[in-house]
Amino acid sequence: MSLLAKIAEIENEMARTQKNKATAHHLGLLKARLAKLRRELITPKGGSGGGTGEGFDVAKTGDARIGFVGFPSVGKSTLLSNLAGVYSEVAAYEFTTLTTVPGVIRYKGAKIQLLDLPGIIEGAKDGKGRGRQVIAVARTCNLILIVLDVLKPLGHKKLIERELEGFGIRLNKQPPNIGFKKKDKGGINFTTTCAQSELDAETVKSILSEYKIHNADITLRSDSTADDLIDVVEGNRVYIPCIYVLNKIDQISIEELDIIYKIPHCVPISAHHRWNFDDLLEKIWDYLHLVRIYTKPKGQLPDYTAPVVLHDGKTAVEDFCLKIHKNLIKEFKYALVWGASVKHNPQKVGKDHVMDDEDVIQLVKK
Repeated sequence: MSLLAKIAEIENEMARTQKNKATAHHLGLLKARLAKLRRELITPKGGSGGGTGEGFDVAKTGDARIGFVGFPSVGKSTLLSNLAGVYSEVAAYEFTTLTTVPGVIRYKGAKIQLLDLPGIIEGAKDGKGRGRQVIAVARTCNLILIVLDVLKPLGHKKLIERELEGFGIRLNKQPPNIGFKKKDKGGINFTTTCAQSELDAETVKSILSEYKIHNADITLRSDSTADDLIDVVEGNRVYIPCIYVLNKIDQISIEELDIIYKIPHCVPISAHHRWNFDDLLEKIWDYLHLVRIYTKPKGQLPDYTAPVVLHDGKTAVEDFCLKIHKNLIKEFKYALVWGASVKHNPQKVGKDHVMDDEDVIQLVKK
């Protein structure tokens, strides 16, 4: 029986099963089995695997990477060529773009790499079309733009989300707050810090036994579902922010546009007429959470043209030094910082000081 047949069988059984307290345990088991099969699909067992074929992944350049995901012919290539001035082949038939086309834009001093990925079709997560490679590249992005046709958005949106979820990409979500630690002996130690609506000790044990884990500490710090637990046990999930770009708004009325504006994480544009690009760029900047740090050589004015761009959460002085060169931290004595993150301008700080956007820094070596 092929993997796809097994997956279909489990999905059918899950669809047939009623959801209530008595079946929660059984559904948890099925979900765990499904996740395991899906993982085998993404990374086939054994074998060196055939050659990867023509080049698909692109070298990472710039400070952040954005992937355009969408069905064929929703205007991904037009959007890329109008945003970045890169020529990605555009034509009126489906599947024009066959490999990844990279482009780079400079926005607020940061270099942002844009990737035009080939069109996804339904069943990509099961390896149809070029889907598997497309989604593998999408996993490495800092932000995913799902490009939708405004005339048929919701059906497409659900399909693409399902394909991406099947590959372990979670959109606009935080990692579940679950502590999971394997050990050598002592059975399964299950603790919760708040009331659980779905998981109980029995279900947790059965899901873990499906993964042949019989000794572990599990702590649930929020109301979690079976899917959350499976995500934590699998450990290969990536959590990526996502913006839905509704293209071709030149084909709808103003009233419809007002309704669209109320959808969360959503930007309506027209790639062809270049409408509303500034709104899109602003939203991209918000979702990327980049922090710009300007450098100031001793006795000179700060250089405001080329900031060093760091990712949110890694904005300590130490991260800044490592971004420039790994030997800098060995010679580091202290730093002078001007900006929002300090009380006095300038302030003398150590390597653990966390900086804010548009701070100015001067390093002092030993």
